[in-house]
Amino acid sequence: MPTDDLPETFHVTTDEQLRAVSNLTRHRIMAVLRFEPATITQIAERVGLAKGSSSYHVRLLERAGLVKVVRTRKVRGVTERYYAMAARAIVLPDPGAGQPDVLMRHVVADLEAAPVDGERYVRLAHLRLTEERFAELGARLQALAEEYRALSDPSLPDVSLAFALFRPASRERAAPTEGEGDAE
Repeated sequence: MPTDDLPETFHVTTDEQLRAVSNLTRHRIMAVLRFEPATITQIAERVGLAKGSSSYHVRLLERAGLVKVVRTRKVRGVTERYYAMAARAIVLPDPGAGQPDVLMRHVVADLEAAPVDGERYVRLAHLRLTEERFAELGARLQALAEEYRALSDPSLPDVSLAFALFRPASRERAAPTEGEGDAE
């Protein structure tokens, strides 16, 4: 099913939409629908849910406007609905200071659930960059992600790419309290 008519982005703006994407199961359902439409039965099989649970979560996503029915067909007297994402990309609001980053929590949960015997690349690098280089690196990472998203083939297994470029909160070193300090 072609997705040429999909809007490029869907901006999450309401509490209902934020609650819908904040759930890990619904995040995984949206991942199933990322490249191709699927029925409730197909979604349930791919996510490992009962059909009733799958239906419940898809209804919440549909009510929030994040997924939509893109096709129906009759199968033995029952109308089968095919669901797809409402846009190519979902844009979440930035979390406030001290609030959880929903997207990164889902990424970590998916990473922890991924098979450890498969090939994967997980790295952390601490950098010191000027504002200009920080912005340049952010733009290059975005461009690289878009380049490979354009090369994606829905017939191939899923691969997740996650990156976070940010300046951590200031960590001014507090003076050690009595009994603390470096051991010699």
